[in-house]
Amino acid sequence: MVLDISSLPLAFQFTSPGPILVRIGPLTVRWYGLLIATAVLIGVSLSQYLAKRRNVNPELLSDLSIWLVIGAIPAARLYYVLFEWAEYAQRPEKIIAIWEGGIAIHGAIIGGTIAALIFAKLKQVSFWQLADLVAPSLILGQAIGRWGNFFNSEAFGSPTNLPWKLYISPEHRPSGLENFEYFHPTFLYESLWNLMVFALLLNLFFRGVSGKLRLKVGTLIMVYLTAYSVGRFWIEGLRTDSLMLGPLRIAQVVSLAGILLGLAGLAWLYLRKRPLPDVVASSN
Repeated sequence: MVLDISSLPLAFQFTSPGPILVRIGPLTVRWYGLLIATAVLIGVSLSQYLAKRRNVNPELLSDLSIWLVIGAIPAARLYYVLFEWAEYAQRPEKIIAIWEGGIAIHGAIIGGTIAALIFAKLKQVSFWQLADLVAPSLILGQAIGRWGNFFNSEAFGSPTNLPWKLYISPEHRPSGLENFEYFHPTFLYESLWNLMVFALLLNLFFRGVSGKLRLKVGTLIMVYLTAYSVGRFWIEGLRTDSLMLGPLRIAQVVSLAGILLGLAGLAWLYLRKRPLPDVVASSN
Protein backbone atom coordinates (compact mmCIF):
# COMPACT_ATOMS: atom_id res chain seq x y z
CA MET A 1 0.00 0.00 0.00
CA VAL A 2 1.49 3.34 -1.07
CA LEU A 3 0.50 6.82 0.01
CA ASP A 4 1.27 8.71 -3.21
CA ILE A 5 1.82 12.46 -2.96
CA SER A 6 4.30 12.63 -5.81
CA SER A 7 2.61 15.63 -7.41
CA LEU A 8 3.32 17.90 -4.43
CA PRO A 9 6.15 20.47 -4.80
CA LEU A 10 8.37 18.56 -2.37
CA ALA A 11 7.55 15.12 -3.66
CA PHE A 12 8.07 11.94 -1.72
CA GLN A 13 6.34 8.62 -1.40
CA PHE A 14 6.22 5.94 1.24
CA THR A 15 5.09 2.35 1.15
CA SER A 16 3.49 0.27 3.85
CA PRO A 17 5.72 -2.63 4.89
CA GLY A 18 2.59 -4.75 5.42
CA PRO A 19 0.85 -5.89 8.61
CA ILE A 20 3.81 -7.79 10.10
CA LEU A 21 6.58 -5.90 11.88
CA VAL A 22 8.87 -8.83 12.62
CA ARG A 23 8.87 -12.60 12.99
CA ILE A 24 11.03 -14.24 15.64
CA GLY A 25 10.66 -18.01 15.40
CA PRO A 26 7.01 -18.83 16.12
CA LEU A 27 6.38 -15.28 17.40
CA THR A 28 4.85 -12.76 15.02
CA VAL A 29 4.73 -9.10 15.99
CA ARG A 30 2.14 -7.12 14.02
CA TRP A 31 1.98 -3.37 13.56
CA TYR A 32 -1.67 -3.33 14.62
CA GLY A 33 -0.93 -4.90 18.00
CA LEU A 34 2.14 -2.74 18.55
CA LEU A 35 0.17 0.43 17.86
CA ILE A 36 -2.63 -0.57 20.25
CA ALA A 37 -0.12 -1.40 22.98
CA THR A 38 1.68 1.90 22.39
CA ALA A 39 -1.58 3.84 22.55
CA VAL A 40 -2.51 2.16 25.86
CA LEU A 41 0.87 2.89 27.47
CA ILE A 42 0.89 6.52 26.36
CA GLY A 43 -2.74 6.91 27.37
CA VAL A 44 -2.22 5.60 30.89
CA SER A 45 0.80 7.88 31.44
CA LEU A 46 -1.05 10.91 30.11
CA SER A 47 -4.16 10.23 32.20
CA GLN A 48 -2.08 9.88 35.34
CA TYR A 49 -0.35 13.19 34.61
CA LEU A 50 -3.67 14.94 34.04
CA ALA A 51 -5.04 13.40 37.24
CA LYS A 52 -2.24 15.01 39.24
CA ARG A 53 -3.09 18.38 37.72
CA ARG A 54 -6.70 17.99 38.88
CA ASN A 55 -5.63 16.83 42.33
CA VAL A 56 -6.92 13.29 41.70
CA ASN A 57 -5.02 10.20 42.84
CA PRO A 58 -3.16 9.03 39.69
CA GLU A 59 -3.22 5.42 40.90
CA LEU A 60 -6.96 5.45 40.23
CA LEU A 61 -6.22 5.94 36.54
CA SER A 62 -3.70 3.12 36.58
CA ASP A 63 -6.30 0.78 38.06
CA LEU A 64 -9.00 2.08 35.72
CA SER A 65 -6.83 1.37 32.65
CA ILE A 66 -6.98 -2.36 33.35
CA TRP A 67 -10.76 -2.20 33.55
CA LEU A 68 -10.92 -0.19 30.33
CA VAL A 69 -8.78 -2.66 28.38
CA ILE A 70 -10.83 -5.60 29.67
CA GLY A 71 -14.08 -3.82 28.81
CA ALA A 72 -13.16 -2.03 25.59
CA ILE A 73 -11.20 -4.47 23.43
CA PRO A 74 -13.59 -7.46 23.62
CA ALA A 75 -16.56 -5.11 23.12
CA ALA A 76 -14.86 -3.49 20.11
CA ARG A 77 -14.36 -6.91 18.53
CA LEU A 78 -17.85 -8.16 19.40
CA TYR A 79 -19.41 -5.03 17.91
CA TYR A 80 -17.52 -5.54 14.64
CA VAL A 81 -18.22 -9.26 14.43
CA LEU A 82 -21.95 -8.82 15.03
CA PHE A 83 -22.29 -6.44 12.10
CA GLU A 84 -20.13 -8.69 9.90
CA TRP A 85 -21.73 -11.91 11.09
CA ALA A 86 -22.48 -13.19 7.59
CA GLU A 87 -18.73 -13.35 6.97
CA TYR A 88 -17.66 -14.68 10.38
CA ALA A 89 -20.37 -17.33 10.41
CA GLN A 90 -18.51 -18.91 7.50
CA ARG A 91 -15.14 -18.67 9.28
CA PRO A 92 -15.81 -18.79 13.05
CA GLU A 93 -12.12 -19.45 13.79
CA LYS A 94 -11.46 -15.85 12.67
CA ILE A 95 -13.69 -14.35 15.35
CA ILE A 96 -10.81 -14.12 17.83
CA ALA A 97 -8.21 -13.05 15.24
CA ILE A 98 -8.19 -9.46 16.49
CA TRP A 99 -4.54 -9.05 15.40
CA GLU A 100 -5.73 -9.09 11.79
CA GLY A 101 -7.83 -5.96 12.37
CA GLY A 102 -11.56 -5.62 12.62
CA ILE A 103 -12.38 -3.73 15.79
CA ALA A 104 -14.91 -0.92 16.07
CA ILE A 105 -14.15 2.16 18.17
CA HIS A 106 -17.83 2.65 18.94
CA GLY A 107 -17.91 -0.83 20.47
CA ALA A 108 -14.80 0.06 22.48
CA ILE A 109 -16.44 3.23 23.77
CA ILE A 110 -19.55 1.32 24.85
CA GLY A 111 -17.52 -1.40 26.58
CA GLY A 112 -15.15 1.10 28.17
CA THR A 113 -18.02 3.24 29.44
CA ILE A 114 -19.68 0.26 31.12
CA ALA A 115 -16.37 -0.75 32.70
CA ALA A 116 -15.74 2.82 33.92
CA LEU A 117 -19.22 3.11 35.43
CA ILE A 118 -18.74 -0.12 37.38
CA PHE A 119 -15.26 0.96 38.47
CA ALA A 120 -16.49 4.37 39.65
CA LYS A 121 -19.32 2.74 41.59
CA LEU A 122 -17.00 0.28 43.32
CA LYS A 123 -14.38 2.93 44.12
CA GLN A 124 -17.03 5.52 45.04
CA VAL A 125 -15.45 8.18 42.84
CA SER A 126 -16.93 10.52 40.23
CA PHE A 127 -17.47 8.83 36.87
CA TRP A 128 -17.45 12.25 35.19
CA GLN A 129 -14.09 13.14 36.68
CA LEU A 130 -12.61 9.86 35.46
CA ALA A 131 -14.16 10.32 32.02
CA ASP A 132 -12.64 13.79 31.71
CA LEU A 133 -9.19 12.48 32.59
CA VAL A 134 -9.45 9.63 30.08
CA ALA A 135 -10.92 11.64 27.17
CA PRO A 136 -7.63 13.19 25.91
CA SER A 137 -5.87 9.82 26.12
CA LEU A 138 -8.75 8.14 24.31
CA ILE A 139 -8.71 10.46 21.31
CA LEU A 140 -4.89 10.35 21.14
CA GLY A 141 -5.04 6.56 21.22
CA GLN A 142 -7.54 6.62 18.36
CA ALA A 143 -5.18 8.84 16.34
CA ILE A 144 -2.36 6.36 16.87
CA GLY A 145 -4.48 3.28 16.33
CA ARG A 146 -5.78 4.46 12.96
CA TRP A 147 -2.33 3.81 11.51
CA GLY A 148 -2.96 0.14 12.09
CA ASN A 149 -5.46 0.42 9.24
CA PHE A 150 -2.66 1.68 7.00
CA PHE A 151 -0.50 -1.36 7.65
CA ASN A 152 -3.49 -3.70 7.25
CA SER A 153 -4.66 -2.06 3.99
CA GLU A 154 -8.13 -1.35 5.39
CA ALA A 155 -10.44 1.53 6.30
CA PHE A 156 -9.67 3.45 3.12
CA GLY A 157 -12.15 5.50 1.16
CA SER A 158 -13.57 5.76 -2.33
CA PRO A 159 -11.39 6.13 -5.46
CA THR A 160 -9.66 9.48 -5.90
CA ASN A 161 -6.92 11.21 -7.87
CA LEU A 162 -6.07 13.77 -5.19
CA PRO A 163 -2.34 14.41 -4.65
CA TRP A 164 -2.40 12.48 -1.35
CA LYS A 165 -4.14 9.48 -2.91
CA LEU A 166 -3.48 6.05 -1.42
CA TYR A 167 -2.41 3.10 -3.56
CA ILE A 168 -4.21 -0.14 -2.70
CA SER A 169 -2.93 -3.44 -4.00
CA PRO A 170 -5.41 -5.51 -6.08
CA GLU A 171 -6.04 -8.15 -3.40
CA HIS A 172 -7.31 -5.49 -0.97
CA ARG A 173 -9.58 -3.59 -3.35
CA PRO A 174 -13.35 -3.76 -2.73
CA SER A 175 -15.61 -5.73 -5.02
CA GLY A 176 -16.61 -3.60 -7.98
CA LEU A 177 -13.61 -1.28 -7.60
CA GLU A 178 -10.92 -3.68 -8.76
CA ASN A 179 -9.91 -1.43 -11.67
CA PHE A 180 -9.16 1.55 -9.43
CA GLU A 181 -5.67 1.89 -7.95
CA TYR A 182 -5.92 4.98 -5.73
CA PHE A 183 -8.30 5.70 -2.88
CA HIS A 184 -8.95 8.29 -0.16
CA PRO A 185 -6.67 7.63 2.87
CA THR A 186 -9.56 7.95 5.32
CA PHE A 187 -7.47 6.42 8.10
CA LEU A 188 -5.20 9.46 7.72
CA TYR A 189 -8.10 11.91 7.68
CA GLU A 190 -9.42 10.49 10.92
CA SER A 191 -6.00 10.36 12.55
CA LEU A 192 -5.42 14.05 11.78
CA TRP A 193 -8.94 14.99 12.92
CA ASN A 194 -8.39 13.12 16.18
CA LEU A 195 -5.12 14.96 16.77
CA MET A 196 -6.98 18.27 16.40
CA VAL A 197 -9.60 17.13 18.89
CA PHE A 198 -6.78 16.06 21.23
CA ALA A 199 -5.24 19.54 21.01
CA LEU A 200 -8.65 21.09 21.75
CA LEU A 201 -9.18 18.90 24.81
CA LEU A 202 -5.72 19.63 26.21
CA ASN A 203 -6.26 23.35 25.68
CA LEU A 204 -9.54 23.22 27.58
CA PHE A 205 -8.02 21.06 30.30
CA PHE A 206 -5.09 23.35 31.05
CA ARG A 207 -7.19 26.50 30.83
CA GLY A 208 -9.55 24.88 33.33
CA VAL A 209 -6.93 23.83 35.88
CA SER A 210 -5.17 27.21 35.59
CA GLY A 211 -8.42 29.02 36.40
CA LYS A 212 -8.48 30.86 33.06
CA LEU A 213 -11.71 29.13 32.05
CA ARG A 214 -14.78 28.13 34.06
CA LEU A 215 -14.97 24.44 33.29
CA LYS A 216 -17.45 21.96 34.68
CA VAL A 217 -16.41 18.43 35.53
CA GLY A 218 -17.71 16.35 32.62
CA THR A 219 -17.03 19.02 29.97
CA LEU A 220 -14.08 17.26 28.35
CA ILE A 221 -15.86 13.97 27.77
CA MET A 222 -18.85 15.77 26.24
CA VAL A 223 -16.62 17.88 23.98
CA TYR A 224 -14.81 14.68 22.98
CA LEU A 225 -18.07 12.95 22.15
CA THR A 226 -19.31 15.88 20.06
CA ALA A 227 -16.09 16.76 18.23
CA TYR A 228 -15.03 13.19 17.46
CA SER A 229 -18.50 12.32 16.22
CA VAL A 230 -18.57 15.31 13.84
CA GLY A 231 -15.35 14.18 12.18
CA ARG A 232 -16.30 10.52 12.10
CA PHE A 233 -19.66 11.32 10.50
CA TRP A 234 -18.21 13.01 7.41
CA ILE A 235 -15.16 10.72 7.09
CA GLU A 236 -17.34 7.63 7.28
CA GLY A 237 -19.22 8.86 4.24
CA LEU A 238 -16.05 8.40 2.17
CA ARG A 239 -15.31 4.84 3.25
CA THR A 240 -15.95 1.72 1.20
CA ASP A 241 -16.01 -0.77 4.09
CA SER A 242 -18.55 0.73 6.48
CA LEU A 243 -20.51 -1.55 8.78
CA MET A 244 -24.06 -1.46 7.45
CA LEU A 245 -27.57 -2.03 8.75
CA GLY A 246 -29.66 -2.15 5.62
CA PRO A 247 -28.98 1.10 3.71
CA LEU A 248 -27.56 2.88 6.78
CA ARG A 249 -23.90 3.28 7.70
CA ILE A 250 -23.85 2.28 11.36
CA ALA A 251 -20.96 4.58 12.25
CA GLN A 252 -22.81 7.58 10.85
CA VAL A 253 -25.97 6.74 12.80
CA VAL A 254 -23.97 6.31 16.01
CA SER A 255 -21.97 9.47 15.30
CA LEU A 256 -25.14 11.49 14.84
CA ALA A 257 -26.38 10.14 18.16
CA GLY A 258 -23.01 11.06 19.70
CA ILE A 259 -23.27 14.65 18.46
CA LEU A 260 -26.77 15.06 19.90
CA LEU A 261 -25.80 13.40 23.20
CA GLY A 262 -22.65 15.52 23.52
CA LEU A 263 -24.48 18.77 22.89
CA ALA A 264 -27.27 17.77 25.27
CA GLY A 265 -24.65 16.90 27.89
CA LEU A 266 -22.96 20.29 27.56
CA ALA A 267 -26.33 22.02 27.88
CA TRP A 268 -27.07 19.96 31.01
CA LEU A 269 -23.71 20.84 32.53
CA TYR A 270 -23.98 24.58 32.02
CA LEU A 271 -27.71 25.30 32.10
CA ARG A 272 -28.92 22.99 34.87
CA LYS A 273 -29.61 24.62 38.23
CA ARG A 274 -27.50 22.10 40.12
CA PRO A 275 -24.87 20.91 37.63
CA LEU A 276 -21.67 19.03 38.34
CA PRO A 277 -19.03 21.11 40.18
CA ASP A 278 -16.44 23.34 38.58
CA VAL A 279 -12.98 22.00 37.91
CA VAL A 280 -10.74 23.02 40.82
CA ALA A 281 -7.69 25.00 39.72
CA SER A 282 -4.50 23.02 40.24
CA SER A 283 -2.19 23.92 43.08
CA ASN A 284 0.82 22.69 41.07
